[in-house]
Amino acid sequence: MSPRTGTKTPPRTPVRAVAPPPPLDLDPKVVRRARTLARRLGEPVVEMTRTRTTVSVERATLRLAGLAGADHERVPWVNHLVDAVRDQVGLEHGVTTPVWDALRREEAPDLLTLAQKASAGAVAFRLPDRRRELTAARRAARAAVRPGLRRIDRQRATRERLVSRLGDPPQRPWVYLIVATGDIYEDIPQAQSAARAGADVIAVIRSTGQSLLDYVPEGATREGFAGTYATQENFRLMREALDEVGAELGRYVRLTNYASGLCMPEIATLAGLERLDMMLNDSMYGILFRDINPVRTFVDQRFSRQIHARAGIIINTGEDNYLTTADAVEAAHTVTVSQLLNEYFGTEAGLQDWQLGLGHAFEIDPDLPESFRMELAHALLARQLFPDAPLKWMPPTKHMTGDVFKGHLLDGFFNLAGVLTGQSILLVGMMTEAVVTPWLSDRDLALQNVRYVLGAAGGLTEDFRPPPEGFIQTRARQVLTEAVDLLERITRDEGASGTASIPLLEAIGDGTFGLMKRPADRGKGLDGVVVRADDYDNPAITMLEEGSQ
Repeated sequence: MSPRTGTKTPPRTPVRAVAPPPPLDLDPKVVRRARTLARRLGEPVVEMTRTRTTVSVERATLRLAGLAGADHERVPWVNHLVDAVRDQVGLEHGVTTPVWDALRREEAPDLLTLAQKASAGAVAFRLPDRRRELTAARRAARAAVRPGLRRIDRQRATRERLVSRLGDPPQRPWVYLIVATGDIYEDIPQAQSAARAGADVIAVIRSTGQSLLDYVPEGATREGFAGTYATQENFRLMREALDEVGAELGRYVRLTNYASGLCMPEIATLAGLERLDMMLNDSMYGILFRDINPVRTFVDQRFSRQIHARAGIIINTGEDNYLTTADAVEAAHTVTVSQLLNEYFGTEAGLQDWQLGLGHAFEIDPDLPESFRMELAHALLARQLFPDAPLKWMPPTKHMTGDVFKGHLLDGFFNLAGVLTGQSILLVGMMTEAVVTPWLSDRDLALQNVRYVLGAAGGLTEDFRPPPEGFIQTRARQVLTEAVDLLERITRDEGASGTASIPLLEAIGDGTFGLMKRPADRGKGLDGVVVRADDYDNPAITMLEEGSQ
């Protein structure tokens, strides 16, 4: 059982052990204090999420019940149905009770037809006032949602079976490569070629701006901008293609996409249904870098992480983004604070340690004296604080100048730092970062760089032992101390009333993370947040928290 949620703990997905990192002499009392403070900051946020729902959580629940497709203007039926229920009776009680009450009253023969009629204003929704009718509607809703969760369970079992049969990559870190042309049919051959060249994880970046769409596009898409739209059909096509090349190579190839933005719960649900293996899912990224309302984000991320926990999906968090707006040395402790918060929010939602792909990055100015030593200190600190988490190590971007030769060398140092510090997931850096969208030849050179470092220094972590009072040890302890100091300062802050009285929301509003000020009463998607009524019902949340079949 999960100690925080009471949910049944699913079986662990087999992964290869990460080599033990070089030890750092960290004070265990300071480490415990850091986690205690992170939990103290996170608990009121979780309590807040338990009293609210969002339009995307309700749409995700309908997707689990099998509602898919869109109208002639490409507006999804789940959007039509949730909007119709909200307009007539509100979402305070959940969308499923009015919907399955309408189906029981034969307003339509099935869920799709009901959504189509609702879009034309031809359905009268209500909240049953008789106990028997209310109970019957909720039982019907639970029965309708159950097959979606069972499909997620079957997809997880399929992954377990394929990993067992084909095996994982022969060594860590897993090599993570981005593919995104905007056209899913162009992405597929590139992804298969990347796997043949050594990539273990294929990430399909979403089209620019998709995180701000309050709907999920439908079907296979060919018109993305600097990325490919995340859709259920695109997920299915890429998963099929990677299974094909995985069988050819004799190893399981993992697929990644992005569960963030205004449709985070829906995209997480579609990922579970189509057997994605990793999803970018950060508790604060959408708030800080997309100006999505903080309350909306925290409510959505808890549901999405419950889905990820059920599906056996590894999340990737976005701490690397802080260092693109703030200085990587001065703000190093904010990365640690965010990692601790992501750990708390993840485990509270049911994720296990092996699913916490906490992020950090190689972003210190390379012209700074001792920059590489500081990178090692930061990476070792993350590795020791989270020894069982599959840390995701991100390459340099902020200080890539367009000098491709220097950039290629910097990527080599990044790869070496990943090997030395026992990182788990290594995103392949491109020498043309900040110049062009990488060509296939750029990816090939980048993979050669990774292969050389892994082949030449793959076991070096066994020999690397920073001296007890040396530069690396001292810097790591300094960052940890600064992280605890920041956590204590945030914990002491108290607002006046409502969500503003939650210290973490106040800190986000004050610009503590990534220098972005995001107040709790502003931001995109706030109008999609609904305070739950006392009799709110959502069968998906109930079954996820029960761990029921």
